[in-house]
Amino acid sequence: MEQPWFKDWFNSPYYHQLYFNRDKTEAAAFIDKLIKYLKPATGVAMLDVACGKGRHSMQLAGKGYDVTGIDLSADSIYEALKNESENLHFYQHDMRLPFWIRYFDYAFNFFTSFGYFRTQREHDNAIHCIATALRTGGCFVMDYLNVHYSEDHTVHNVEKEIEGINYIITKWYDEHHFYKKIIVEDEALQEPLIYTEKVAKFSLGDFTDMFAYQGLQIQEVYGDYDFNRYDVKKSPRLIMIAKKVR
Repeated sequence: MEQPWFKDWFNSPYYHQLYFNRDKTEAAAFIDKLIKYLKPATGVAMLDVACGKGRHSMQLAGKGYDVTGIDLSADSIYEALKNESENLHFYQHDMRLPFWIRYFDYAFNFFTSFGYFRTQREHDNAIHCIATALRTGGCFVMDYLNVHYSEDHTVHNVEKEIEGINYIITKWYDEHHFYKKIIVEDEALQEPLIYTEKVAKFSLGDFTDMFAYQGLQIQEVYGDYDFNRYDVKKSPRLIMIAKKVR
Protein backbone atom coordinates (compact mmCIF):
# COMPACT_ATOMS: atom_id res chain seq x y z
CA MET A 1 0.00 0.00 0.00
CA GLU A 2 1.22 3.49 -0.80
CA GLN A 3 2.54 5.49 2.15
CA PRO A 4 0.25 8.32 3.32
CA TRP A 5 1.44 11.66 1.93
CA PHE A 6 2.16 13.16 5.34
CA LYS A 7 4.69 10.52 6.45
CA ASP A 8 7.33 11.67 3.92
CA TRP A 9 6.34 15.34 3.76
CA PHE A 10 6.34 15.97 7.51
CA ASN A 11 9.80 14.40 7.77
CA SER A 12 11.14 16.61 5.00
CA PRO A 13 13.37 19.61 5.83
CA TYR A 14 11.51 21.45 3.06
CA TYR A 15 8.24 21.15 4.99
CA HIS A 16 9.79 22.90 7.97
CA GLN A 17 11.43 25.54 5.83
CA LEU A 18 8.17 26.32 4.02
CA TYR A 19 5.96 26.49 7.11
CA PHE A 20 7.93 26.86 10.29
CA ASN A 21 11.26 28.59 9.79
CA ARG A 22 9.85 31.83 11.09
CA ASP A 23 10.39 33.51 14.44
CA LYS A 24 8.43 32.35 17.44
CA THR A 25 6.57 35.59 18.07
CA GLU A 26 3.31 34.41 16.45
CA ALA A 27 3.31 31.19 18.50
CA ALA A 28 4.15 33.12 21.66
CA ALA A 29 1.38 35.67 21.12
CA PHE A 30 -1.26 32.98 20.53
CA ILE A 31 -0.16 30.91 23.53
CA ASP A 32 -0.19 34.02 25.74
CA LYS A 33 -3.78 34.77 24.75
CA LEU A 34 -4.84 31.14 25.06
CA ILE A 35 -3.42 30.79 28.57
CA LYS A 36 -4.94 34.11 29.61
CA TYR A 37 -8.31 32.75 28.44
CA LEU A 38 -8.01 29.22 29.89
CA LYS A 39 -6.33 30.20 33.19
CA PRO A 40 -4.86 26.73 33.86
CA ALA A 41 -3.69 25.93 37.38
CA THR A 42 0.06 25.99 37.93
CA GLY A 43 1.88 22.82 36.90
CA VAL A 44 -1.04 21.01 35.24
CA ALA A 45 -0.31 18.32 32.65
CA MET A 46 -0.71 19.33 28.99
CA LEU A 47 -0.54 17.30 25.76
CA ASP A 48 0.48 18.94 22.47
CA VAL A 49 -0.80 16.60 19.72
CA ALA A 50 1.15 16.80 16.43
CA CYS A 51 3.65 19.12 18.10
CA GLY A 52 6.14 19.29 15.22
CA LYS A 53 9.47 20.58 16.51
CA GLY A 54 7.72 21.76 19.64
CA ARG A 55 7.38 25.52 19.25
CA HIS A 56 4.03 25.67 21.04
CA SER A 57 5.10 23.06 23.61
CA MET A 58 8.14 25.16 24.51
CA GLN A 59 5.98 28.24 25.02
CA LEU A 60 3.66 26.32 27.35
CA ALA A 61 6.49 24.71 29.30
CA GLY A 62 8.10 28.13 29.69
CA LYS A 63 5.00 29.16 31.65
CA GLY A 64 5.58 26.38 34.18
CA TYR A 65 3.19 23.71 32.92
CA ASP A 66 4.13 20.04 32.57
CA VAL A 67 4.02 19.60 28.79
CA THR A 68 4.27 16.49 26.63
CA GLY A 69 4.50 16.78 22.85
CA ILE A 70 3.80 13.92 20.44
CA ASP A 71 4.33 13.82 16.69
CA LEU A 72 4.50 11.18 13.95
CA SER A 73 7.62 12.73 12.42
CA ALA A 74 10.87 11.23 13.71
CA ASP A 75 12.86 14.20 12.41
CA SER A 76 10.60 16.69 14.19
CA ILE A 77 10.86 14.82 17.49
CA TYR A 78 14.64 14.53 17.10
CA GLU A 79 14.80 18.33 16.91
CA ALA A 80 12.23 18.83 19.68
CA LEU A 81 14.17 16.58 22.07
CA LYS A 82 17.04 19.09 22.02
CA ASN A 83 14.78 21.33 24.13
CA GLU A 84 13.53 18.65 26.52
CA SER A 85 13.60 19.59 30.21
CA GLU A 86 12.17 18.55 33.56
CA ASN A 87 8.69 19.76 32.56
CA LEU A 88 8.94 19.33 28.77
CA HIS A 89 8.85 15.89 27.16
CA PHE A 90 8.62 14.65 23.57
CA TYR A 91 7.72 11.30 22.02
CA GLN A 92 7.35 10.02 18.48
CA HIS A 93 3.77 8.79 18.42
CA ASP A 94 0.84 8.35 16.02
CA MET A 95 -2.22 10.28 17.26
CA ARG A 96 -4.44 7.42 16.05
CA LEU A 97 -3.03 5.19 18.80
CA PRO A 98 -3.71 5.46 22.56
CA PHE A 99 -1.34 7.51 24.70
CA TRP A 100 -1.27 7.84 28.50
CA ILE A 101 -4.87 7.21 29.52
CA ARG A 102 -6.65 9.85 31.67
CA TYR A 103 -3.37 11.61 32.41
CA PHE A 104 -3.71 15.13 31.01
CA ASP A 105 -5.70 18.18 32.11
CA TYR A 106 -5.37 19.89 28.72
CA ALA A 107 -4.80 18.70 25.15
CA PHE A 108 -4.04 20.90 22.16
CA ASN A 109 -4.00 20.39 18.40
CA PHE A 110 -2.69 23.48 16.62
CA PHE A 111 -2.24 24.70 13.03
CA THR A 112 -4.64 22.30 11.23
CA SER A 113 -2.64 19.27 12.37
CA PHE A 114 -5.59 17.01 11.66
CA GLY A 115 -7.77 15.88 8.74
CA TYR A 116 -4.98 14.02 6.93
CA PHE A 117 -6.20 10.46 7.13
CA ARG A 118 -7.79 8.29 4.45
CA THR A 119 -10.87 7.19 6.38
CA GLN A 120 -13.37 8.64 8.83
CA ARG A 121 -12.56 5.79 11.19
CA GLU A 122 -8.95 7.01 11.43
CA HIS A 123 -10.10 10.54 12.22
CA ASP A 124 -12.47 9.15 14.85
CA ASN A 125 -9.64 7.06 16.29
CA ALA A 126 -7.49 10.17 16.66
CA ILE A 127 -10.23 12.08 18.51
CA HIS A 128 -10.88 9.01 20.65
CA CYS A 129 -7.22 8.75 21.63
CA ILE A 130 -7.04 12.46 22.49
CA ALA A 131 -10.23 12.18 24.56
CA THR A 132 -8.99 9.11 26.44
CA ALA A 133 -5.72 10.90 27.25
CA LEU A 134 -7.72 13.56 29.11
CA ARG A 135 -9.05 13.32 32.64
CA THR A 136 -12.80 13.82 33.06
CA GLY A 137 -13.36 17.59 33.14
CA GLY A 138 -10.22 18.14 31.05
CA CYS A 139 -10.04 20.63 28.18
CA PHE A 140 -9.27 20.05 24.49
CA VAL A 141 -8.43 22.94 22.14
CA MET A 142 -8.39 22.33 18.39
CA ASP A 143 -7.23 24.94 15.89
CA TYR A 144 -8.45 24.06 12.36
CA LEU A 145 -8.96 25.91 9.12
CA ASN A 146 -12.41 27.36 8.48
CA VAL A 147 -13.67 25.48 5.42
CA HIS A 148 -15.94 28.24 4.08
CA TYR A 149 -13.33 30.98 4.45
CA SER A 150 -10.64 28.77 2.92
CA GLU A 151 -12.82 28.05 -0.12
CA ASP A 152 -13.44 31.76 -0.68
CA HIS A 153 -9.80 32.77 -0.17
CA THR A 154 -7.93 30.01 -2.00
CA VAL A 155 -4.98 31.44 -3.91
CA HIS A 156 -4.57 28.80 -6.58
CA ASN A 157 -1.00 29.47 -7.67
CA VAL A 158 1.87 30.75 -5.54
CA GLU A 159 5.63 30.72 -6.02
CA LYS A 160 8.04 31.33 -3.14
CA GLU A 161 11.80 31.45 -2.92
CA ILE A 162 13.28 30.73 0.52
CA GLU A 163 17.07 30.67 0.95
CA GLY A 164 17.61 29.86 -2.71
CA ILE A 165 15.02 27.05 -2.81
CA ASN A 166 11.99 27.55 -5.05
CA TYR A 167 8.53 26.35 -4.02
CA ILE A 168 5.80 26.19 -6.67
CA ILE A 169 2.45 25.75 -4.93
CA THR A 170 -0.88 24.88 -6.56
CA LYS A 171 -4.08 24.73 -4.51
CA TRP A 172 -7.53 23.38 -5.33
CA TYR A 173 -10.45 21.65 -3.63
CA ASP A 174 -13.36 19.33 -4.24
CA GLU A 175 -16.46 18.51 -2.21
CA HIS A 176 -14.57 16.72 0.57
CA HIS A 177 -10.94 17.89 0.63
CA PHE A 178 -8.48 20.72 0.11
CA TYR A 179 -5.39 19.87 -1.93
CA LYS A 180 -2.04 21.54 -2.22
CA LYS A 181 0.66 20.39 -4.65
CA ILE A 182 4.14 21.60 -3.74
CA ILE A 183 7.00 21.34 -6.21
CA VAL A 184 10.41 21.84 -4.58
CA GLU A 185 13.21 23.08 -6.85
CA ASP A 186 16.61 22.90 -5.17
CA GLU A 187 19.97 22.87 -6.95
CA ALA A 188 21.07 20.17 -4.51
CA LEU A 189 18.40 17.83 -5.92
CA GLN A 190 18.81 15.78 -9.07
CA GLU A 191 15.20 16.52 -9.95
CA PRO A 192 12.37 18.47 -8.30
CA LEU A 193 10.45 16.88 -5.45
CA ILE A 194 6.66 16.82 -5.59
CA TYR A 195 4.37 16.53 -2.56
CA THR A 196 0.57 16.75 -2.46
CA GLU A 197 -1.18 17.66 0.78
CA LYS A 198 -4.77 16.57 1.33
CA VAL A 199 -6.88 17.91 4.22
CA ALA A 200 -10.49 17.00 5.01
CA LYS A 201 -13.17 19.71 4.82
CA PHE A 202 -14.50 19.30 8.35
CA SER A 203 -17.03 21.88 9.48
CA LEU A 204 -18.01 22.93 13.00
CA GLY A 205 -20.96 20.54 12.72
CA ASP A 206 -18.64 17.66 11.80
CA PHE A 207 -16.40 18.35 14.77
CA THR A 208 -19.38 18.75 17.11
CA ASP A 209 -20.50 15.24 16.17
CA MET A 210 -17.01 13.69 16.26
CA PHE A 211 -16.28 15.25 19.65
CA ALA A 212 -19.65 14.33 21.19
CA TYR A 213 -19.20 10.68 20.24
CA GLN A 214 -15.99 10.67 22.32
CA GLY A 215 -17.44 12.48 25.32
CA LEU A 216 -16.14 15.93 24.34
CA GLN A 217 -18.55 18.86 24.46
CA ILE A 218 -17.66 22.08 22.64
CA GLN A 219 -17.93 25.05 25.02
CA GLU A 220 -16.62 27.97 22.94
CA VAL A 221 -15.72 28.64 19.30
CA TYR A 222 -13.43 31.40 18.04
CA GLY A 223 -12.50 32.51 14.54
CA ASP A 224 -8.91 33.70 14.79
CA TYR A 225 -5.81 33.86 17.00
CA ASP A 226 -7.10 37.04 18.66
CA PHE A 227 -10.13 35.10 19.97
CA ASN A 228 -12.70 37.03 17.97
CA ARG A 229 -16.03 35.27 17.64
CA TYR A 230 -16.40 32.65 14.93
CA ASP A 231 -18.11 33.76 11.74
CA VAL A 232 -18.77 30.96 9.27
CA LYS A 233 -17.89 33.10 6.24
CA LYS A 234 -15.42 35.67 7.59
CA SER A 235 -13.26 33.84 10.13
CA PRO A 236 -9.94 32.40 8.89
CA ARG A 237 -9.74 29.81 11.67
CA LEU A 238 -12.02 27.45 13.56
CA ILE A 239 -10.75 27.32 17.15
CA MET A 240 -12.83 25.00 19.34
CA ILE A 241 -12.56 24.70 23.10
CA ALA A 242 -14.16 21.48 24.37
CA LYS A 243 -14.62 19.86 27.74
CA LYS A 244 -14.38 16.14 28.47
CA VAL A 245 -17.71 15.42 30.10
CA ARG A 246 -17.38 11.66 30.47
